[in-house]
Amino acid sequence: MNSPSSYKNLRLFSKPIAFKCLVLVGIALFYKALFLSSSPRNLLSIRASGSSSTYGVRTDKFLEAPQIVWGLNNQKIAFARACLTARTMNRTLLMPSLSASLFYKEVDKLLPIPFDKVFQFERFNSLCNGFVRLARFSDVRNRTKVFDLKKGSGRRWTKERDLEQLKQSVSVDEFEVIRVKGKNPFLWHDHWPVKDYAKVFECMVVVDEISREADKVVTRIRQAGGDRIMTGLVPFVAVHMRIEIDWMIHCKKLEQRQKVSEICSSKREIMERVGNISGLETPTVLYLAVADSLLEEKEGESSVLAGWREGLIPFEKKKLGVKEEVYGKYSYLIQSAIDYEVCLRADVFVGNSFSTFSSLIVLERTQKLRRLGVVSSCDDGGNEWSSYAYNLAGESEGVPRRWMTNMTHSSLEDISYGSNSVSCSSE
Repeated sequence: MNSPSSYKNLRLFSKPIAFKCLVLVGIALFYKALFLSSSPRNLLSIRASGSSSTYGVRTDKFLEAPQIVWGLNNQKIAFARACLTARTMNRTLLMPSLSASLFYKEVDKLLPIPFDKVFQFERFNSLCNGFVRLARFSDVRNRTKVFDLKKGSGRRWTKERDLEQLKQSVSVDEFEVIRVKGKNPFLWHDHWPVKDYAKVFECMVVVDEISREADKVVTRIRQAGGDRIMTGLVPFVAVHMRIEIDWMIHCKKLEQRQKVSEICSSKREIMERVGNISGLETPTVLYLAVADSLLEEKEGESSVLAGWREGLIPFEKKKLGVKEEVYGKYSYLIQSAIDYEVCLRADVFVGNSFSTFSSLIVLERTQKLRRLGVVSSCDDGGNEWSSYAYNLAGESEGVPRRWMTNMTHSSLEDISYGSNSVSCSSE
């Protein structure tokens, strides 16, 4: 039996041990917090106390982005990156301007176009509620209280420097508005996983006018196929043909730089691989999404339509009768948005894995499949929401590779810059 003195000795002995344990636990927690704070994902959890918010997104602090440039899908990526930057800073993004024309082709016509002329503003906030948020400039109370955050550019402005600046800017809380300045600051560095980008893209619903124009084009395509297309017995296939002059120059340089040979595809190769997709019944209507104004003379509209195997009925904008009636009324950006919607709605989509246009369509189609419980198209017997990369060889000779976006990637690099390592699985 222990004596009272032994209990006393035990208590005296245990006090310093308990104290040391508490100190060690405190130190461990401090370093754990310090380590986790270096991750961009954990930056997202930072929230300022005592500020207005809508389900975690502050409504009284804002991020202002400069006009977003380049093609439609580069602009969508840059916009999503601006949204995720604002989310990291726990701020609401002020609605940015997009660009109606291509940055490198029509610099003198680089007119801004409001985001809500292309995508639905209220719908965006409804779908992205609690994740990211848009506001109008009229929501800002004090336009004089602005902090200018200058983004670097060039090779010296590395991803690590960009992330460090982002981490530091989180603490700039006394300013109502942080205004990002620099040369196309949201086109380059990426700190977020594919799933975060996919969430933002899902919230970007085109305005009704664009949707109606896409409806007209899709109706013409299905009517072109006759009764069997109308009853849904034969799929409508959209082919994003990258054979324009500017693309062929770009892709050949890219092949030389990366020492690969699976980026450029000739018209003949595209025709062969599309024609060998299994499960296509005939007749099948093909919608050829191609920038016909940029084709070489020898690869003109009539040439693009010729040479397809029997049973495949190709149409492009002019042959469908929509080139002037639909597309001709709009700027480059709106034309691209209409084409994007048409390709997205196709039963089968075939594109180039080094094209951001093709890659974002496949990302959205992958999300549609995943919502149906399909995470892989490797053994898909049907063609619902199927996508293929014609620039990559499939499981047998002469067929394109099945294509789903890998939703587990930690960045959007493969979509932003293209990849030849795509597969039929989203995991």
